[in-house]
Amino acid sequence: MDPVHWLLDGKEDVRSSYYLEDVATEFDVQGLELDWVCVTWDADFRYTKNGWQHWSFRGNRWQKINKPERQNYLKNAYRVLLTRARQGMVIVVPDGNEYDHTRPPKFYDSTFDYLKEIGFEEI
Repeated sequence: MDPVHWLLDGKEDVRSSYYLEDVATEFDVQGLELDWVCVTWDADFRYTKNGWQHWSFRGNRWQKINKPERQNYLKNAYRVLLTRARQGMVIVVPDGNEYDHTRPPKFYDSTFDYLKEIGFEEI
């Protein structure tokens, strides 16, 4: 992702944010304020009845993150992404897929339910 093209080019350039062909990470957008933001919430930061869980996808499976500094790093990555929008934001929480062991619905459903519970509007 080239931030110059992604942030500044218009609808005629497929490298721009209009096409969503390339995604920007928290490193790409840190320090920026954008009018509108779309954030995809993955299974690496999951809400459960016992609070937030921190995961890392390694090889072909998820591994729990136990080190507090790595947990804090992941939480801060989401904080950066969730604080970029000036006018509005859409958060996408995937449905998951019961036939894919790397992304079953249970990894996403509790986070989706939590966001709705605290006032996020489903569209």
